[in-house]
Amino acid sequence: MPPRRPAPPPELSEPAIRVMRRFRLVFNTVKTHFQQVEKLAGIGGAQLWALSLIDAQPGLGTSELARAMDVHQSTASNLVRTLVARGFVQADKGGQDRRAVQLTLRPEARAVLDKAPMPLSGVLPQALASLDADTLARLDEDLAQLIAVLDGDVRAAKIPLGQ
Repeated sequence: MPPRRPAPPPELSEPAIRVMRRFRLVFNTVKTHFQQVEKLAGIGGAQLWALSLIDAQPGLGTSELARAMDVHQSTASNLVRTLVARGFVQADKGGQDRRAVQLTLRPEARAVLDKAPMPLSGVLPQALASLDADTLARLDEDLAQLIAVLDGDVRAAKIPLGQ
C-alpha cells in the first residue's frame, strides 16, 4: 500500500492573503526594529525596554518591572540578572523589605540608551499605546478568535518579542 499523502493546503482567499500580508508587515517591522536596536545599542529589545523603565523610575523593583513590561516575574528576573551581569544595572537590597531589590542604572547604561533607536519600548508597544480604546477592543476580540483557531500556547503571551 503506497504511503498516504497529506491533503494539499487550502488555497487562501483574497481577504486571507491581505491579512497574512498585514501580519508579515507587523512582524517584519518589529523584527527590523529589534535588529536596529541590537546593531546600534548592542543589546536586545527587551533589555533596552527594561533599561528605559528603570531609567524612568529609579528604584523600581523586579516585580514592578515585570508588571510594566507585562512579562512573567521569572522573565523580568532573568532580564535583570543579565543587565546586572553586563554592568548596566545595579540591584540593591534595601528599604523596608530587605528581600526586594531596587534597580538603578549604572553610567554604562546611559551610553546604551543614548545610542538606541526610538521608541525604547519597541515599535509594537508604542503603536498599540497610540490606538484608541475602540480599535484596541476590536483587535483584541479578533485576535482572540485567531488565537483560538491556532490553538496557541497562552504562556507565550508573557514572553517579550525582543528577547
